[in-house]
Amino acid sequence: MMKSAPPPTLHHERAGCPAAEPRGTAPVRRSRPDWRAWGAFALLAGPLLIGLGLFKYVAIGWSFLLSLSEARGTIALGHWVGLDNYQALLSDAVFRKSLGQILLFTLFIVPVTFAASLGLALLVHRIRRGRAVLRTAFLIPAAVSYVAASLLWKMSLFNGLPSGIANTIGGWFGMEAVPWLQTTSPPLYWVVLVTLRLWLQVGFYMVLFLAGLQGIPKEMYEAAALDGATGLRLLRRITLPMLRNTSVAVLMLQFIAAFQAFDEFYNLFNSGLSGSAAAPVRTPLGYLYDTAMGSQNYGLGSAGAFVLTALIVGVTLIQGRLTGFGKGEE
Repeated sequence: MMKSAPPPTLHHERAGCPAAEPRGTAPVRRSRPDWRAWGAFALLAGPLLIGLGLFKYVAIGWSFLLSLSEARGTIALGHWVGLDNYQALLSDAVFRKSLGQILLFTLFIVPVTFAASLGLALLVHRIRRGRAVLRTAFLIPAAVSYVAASLLWKMSLFNGLPSGIANTIGGWFGMEAVPWLQTTSPPLYWVVLVTLRLWLQVGFYMVLFLAGLQGIPKEMYEAAALDGATGLRLLRRITLPMLRNTSVAVLMLQFIAAFQAFDEFYNLFNSGLSGSAAAPVRTPLGYLYDTAMGSQNYGLGSAGAFVLTALIVGVTLIQGRLTGFGKGEE
């Protein structure tokens, strides 16, 4: 028997073109915008966007204009001085000293906080029962106000009296009562600052490291254990490399937080109406606060804010460049 030939194919179908629509088919209508949904969105998000633009971006722009003007006792624009405020700020020995002090503080507190939070995360991660309770207990200080914690450290733990907690504990070991915040040689006030900062921040960064540790596949540890890797070799070969992105992010957050230190320094060394001008150590934000709120030199204070912002951004970009933060894994 002879096979029947296939039905003829139209030229436009062989070329891959879509078949023509049959006559009488209604054209596809475009969906109209749902004005009710847009109205609800504008009603809910409008006040937030207006407030964000007014109290953040407009305020930043106004502050930049103030940094280019002579604004003493007023925030009105008028007497333009260009970059004179920036020149006066960078030539001020007090401001340069505050930059040096915050740099030393950053170089010390960042590695200590990093090591303490990572070590605590490794210990908590090894615990099978009660991990959630410990995680919550260490995270609670992160929710405490810096002002409240500073007053607690100043008035209770390190108040300099024999009845103070630090002096009481030292008395058990034969130590005499020490005025911690007033002792400048040796500078014992750094003990107060460092312990306060560690108590407030270690728990938060510990939780970040715990999240990174929980993301490491257990199969990697099992395969390494079969090869005989244990203890420090597991830490060097698997744990730390897998925590690279988390470690870089934690370091970046710690650098930014260290350069923005203000609350604990101000509240620990604040002496009434004199502010923190007589403090043995003063951060750039403390200097700018005294300049703007004390001397009411808003032009110079605004210039200092932008100098400090440029410094933080520069350090962050350099750190990201050195550590390869944001680059995809090869």
